[in-house]
Amino acid sequence: MARFHQILLIATFLPLCWLGMMAVHELGHVVAAMSSGGSVSKVVLHPLSISRTDLSANPHPLWVAWSGPGMGVLLPLAALGIFRLAGLRGRYLVRFFAGFCLVANGAYVGAGSLEGVGDCGEMLRHGSPIWCLWLFGLVTLPLGLFLWHGLGPNFGLGSRARPVDRGAAYLSCGLLLLTLILEFALSPR
Repeated sequence: MARFHQILLIATFLPLCWLGMMAVHELGHVVAAMSSGGSVSKVVLHPLSISRTDLSANPHPLWVAWSGPGMGVLLPLAALGIFRLAGLRGRYLVRFFAGFCLVANGAYVGAGSLEGVGDCGEMLRHGSPIWCLWLFGLVTLPLGLFLWHGLGPNFGLGSRARPVDRGAAYLSCGLLLLTLILEFALSPR
């Protein structure tokens, strides 16, 4: 049973982190657009596509473009801080998620700057120097890897592996199923 819980946790938590990262990233775009006089026409959060936020009005495109990856790293870090201060169980899961968001957003902005894809194209077109995008990647990627360092034993990995928390495995599975159901049911494609 221990191996089952380990596989269940890893197999459900990785896709949950991917979907959660995209949701937090898009939330950044939505909040920035709405707070700057923009108008959101559609947010796509679907498990079979890359997330995006479509705007019908965007008076501050640079602010909106940077707010996706910006909030995409700051909110998970804030959640990690809250979990640490409150001494809540499952901090390692929040730490892994924060690291995941830092690595994903950092790689997206850093590497995306080379081709000008997605948000990176908007950032470059509206005046961000390319070195700012590289700096974002150079700061967030190593910080994300740092957050991941030493987490393996919590997932039953490595020479110091610990038994995987059954509750964490089932919670991760339940949250992934709930997220998939909501995204399939509510997201336009």
